Order: sequence, then structure tokens, then C-alpha cells
Amino acid sequence: MRYSPYLYVAPFFVLFAIFGLFPVIYTLWISLHDWTLLGGQEAFVGLDNYAYLLFEDTRFYNALFNTLGMFVLATVPQLLIALLLADLLNRRIRFRGFFRVSVIFPYVTSVAATALVFGQLFGRDYGLINYVIELVGLPPVNWQSGRLASWSAVSIMVDWRWIGYNTLIYLAAMQAIPKDLYEAAAIDGASRMRQFWQITIPMLQPTILFTVIISTIGGMQLFTEPVMFGGGDYDGGSQAEFQTIAMYMFSEAFGRQDYGYGSAVAWIIFVVIILFSLINVLFVQRIRSAV
Repeated sequence: MRYSPYLYVAPFFVLFAIFGLFPVIYTLWISLHDWTLLGGQEAFVGLDNYAYLLFEDTRFYNALFNTLGMFVLATVPQLLIALLLADLLNRRIRFRGFFRVSVIFPYVTSVAATALVFGQLFGRDYGLINYVIELVGLPPVNWQSGRLASWSAVSIMVDWRWIGYNTLIYLAAMQAIPKDLYEAAAIDGASRMRQFWQITIPMLQPTILFTVIISTIGGMQLFTEPVMFGGGDYDGGSQAEFQTIAMYMFSEAFGRQDYGYGSAVAWIIFVVIILFSLINVLFVQRIRSAV
């Protein structure tokens, strides 16, 4: 049949239009209104929500600053460690299969369980990390009160969960690299480190770009880890030290029940993700052309 291929793929596009595309477009419409849960659509305000958000709302820029800070602290070490772990697991080591399976365990662990464990580790009074800090003669740290301390704690939670996921992606890409390249380099006298930088890294550039973009999307939408770290509070600490823009969106929409303003924040998050993804693509392309 001439139209049979379209019929085969039609269910996906129908479901996507109903449950994906329509909610996104409807959220844009809501962002142009003063919209509350009880009152519903009260008044059309146009771009007033966006104007206040971009030019007057200092809480939004505080949340954006927190998000960018935790994104840098979490993503850079995360991808570097994942790359090194993948290179290690790609070698002939003992119990290689066991270690390859083990790295994915944090990813499949419940986020609630992860937050509970790390909440105990970073506890102010009886936390294990503060106990170790005091053993070396340093004062204990209130991990939820300081900006840098809270950023570090949340970033460690994020890294612990996602390093194994990125490691397996890099490992799969490394195994697709022809072994002949390494054998020829070894014959020419290239060390393992030189092979890594001159063969592995250039061959992994598309995969690295993929993980950078995915990490950017996840970092800009960071929500679960800081919320669980703060005990389920959307405010991100007493002074909003670790409130992300996703937490701020939920605080406005479901805390203050201002769905119009919360929808505007959601669309700004979308724009920020697009901008940072484009910056990442351009940055990686410049590195590729330089190499």
C-alpha cells in the first residue's frame, strides 16, 4: 500500500501531538496570561510576565546563577571522570565485566534513596563528611547554608549518579574504534597516553558532543537532587543558596499558584537550554577544526 508507512508511524505522531506538542504550546499561551489555579484564565497580560522576569526579578537571576554554578561544578568533573573510567574499562583488566556492570548501579538506584544517603553524609551535626573534616582539625561545614558548600554537595550527588551512565556511553564508542589504529601507533612507539589523546579523543568527538549536550540539558533542568537535598523544599535553602531555575519555576507555579508566571519561567529555561546547547556545538566544532 502506498500510504502504509505513514500509517505505521502515525500512532507516535498522534500521541506526541496530544501529550507532547499540545501541552508545550498551551504552556506558551498560559504564560501570556495572569493564570491561577482557582481563578483560571483571569487576564491577558501579553509579555508582561517575561518583561518582569528578565528585567526586574532578582530571584530568577539568583536561581540562574545557582544553576550555572552547579552545572559547571557537576558537568566538567563528571565527563572527565567518565572518560577516564571508560578508557580504564576498555583495557584488559581483571574482573572487567564486573566493573562494567557496577558503574551503572548508581544510575538505577532510586533518587530518593540516593538523597537519603547523601543527606546523612552531608549532615551538619552527625554527617560522616563533617566527622572526617573534624578529624583533620577543620571546623564542620553547614552544607545547606553556604552557596559553595551546597553547590558542592549537590554536584557530588549529580556526579555520583551520572558518571556511570556517561562511562558506558564512552565505553561503547571506544569499542567501535578500530584496533588497527592502536596497533599501528604502538608499533610507531606511541605511549598509552599519547594514543589516548591522539586517537581516542579525536575519534570520540561526536560522542563527547552528544554527552555535553545531554549534560547541558540535564544541568539546566536540575531539580530532583537539590530538592531532595533541601528536604523537599523548593526554596533551596534559607537564602535560596541552591535554588535552581527549575525549582523556582515549581515554586512560582505550585507554591504561589501563579501558573502564568511559572509558564514564563519554563519557556525561559527552554531558551537557555537552546542557547547553551548551541554554544557547546560551536565550541566543540572549533576544537575539532583546531585539531
